Amino acid sequence: MSDLVFGLDTFGDVPEDDSGALVSHARAIRQVVDEAVLADDLGVDVFALGEHHRPEYSVSTPETVLAGIATRTKRIRLASGVTVLSSDDPVRVFQRFATVDALSGGRAEVILGRGSFTESFPLFGYDLSDYDVLFEEKTELFVQLLEEKPVTWKGTVRAPLENAEIFPPTESGHLTTWIGVGGSPQSVLRTARHGLPLMLAVIGGSPERFAPYIDLYRRAAEQFGTTAHPVGMHSPGFVADTDEEAREVFWPRYRVIRDRIGALRGWPPVRRKEYDAEIEHGSLYIGSPETVARKIARAVRELGVGRFDLIYTGGSQPISARLRAVELYGTKVIPMVRDILAS
Repeated sequence: MSDLVFGLDTFGDVPEDDSGALVSHARAIRQVVDEAVLADDLGVDVFALGEHHRPEYSVSTPETVLAGIATRTKRIRLASGVTVLSSDDPVRVFQRFATVDALSGGRAEVILGRGSFTESFPLFGYDLSDYDVLFEEKTELFVQLLEEKPVTWKGTVRAPLENAEIFPPTESGHLTTWIGVGGSPQSVLRTARHGLPLMLAVIGGSPERFAPYIDLYRRAAEQFGTTAHPVGMHSPGFVADTDEEAREVFWPRYRVIRDRIGALRGWPPVRRKEYDAEIEHGSLYIGSPETVARKIARAVRELGVGRFDLIYTGGSQPISARLRAVELYGTKVIPMVRDILAS
């Protein structure tokens, strides 16, 4: 699978410096840019930034950071992962990513999603009771915007548009747009109905459990008469020189953020044996380049996906360790996966 696409994802987790102190959010943003530049230099295909509005993360406007990355990189594709469309305006999202597309010479991508957190809803004045209709209607509008023609649209969640022209258009007339799905069959069907690529958030449990969603996507696209694109997946992980180093660097910082978020959702504290089990049998891709490459290759084969993105930050892992993780992913993991899949 020489055409398999490899990406790196981050939410801009605020890292530690060499002394073990958390850096400022401003420095964390600059650090993300440096990591994207390194990924570009190493030949990674895609760099994606998630949107969050929490203290642990520095990136609340992915497209703004991507615009900065665009001016310092040459070839890497620049994506959101995801853009929370429900609490944003589709016209502004299109305009901002069309701007990133211009700055990058046509390398921008959008992954639309409802997000795994809900902080953006009250922050921007939206009612969580409208969770479904917000995403449904705004996705319908965004799909029309992708045609880059005058838009006439009417819904219940924003003002109507009448023969509205949206500027700037993209130079190519095409803005690559995915829909990110965490496990809802209805979301899979929506993606197929619109003929958009599907990005699966495989963040826990065995990757095999997502095979039915991929089958549903392909069958639904056939029934809708749309295109079933190669499916992507993104999963969390961390790469270090040895399995032990990767596990020990990642675990204590992962535990802090996992328990902080879990307390808000009624989850019990995560235990070390659960963490180790998720590495061994689930969807944490943590270890040496060899270990991570074998696990990625296995998941790609099982699901038949065309893109794998590693969420390479999951807490306050030190800057030096993050840079090393990006380096190992680009120089060792990706070539190893390609070799395994070719054999």
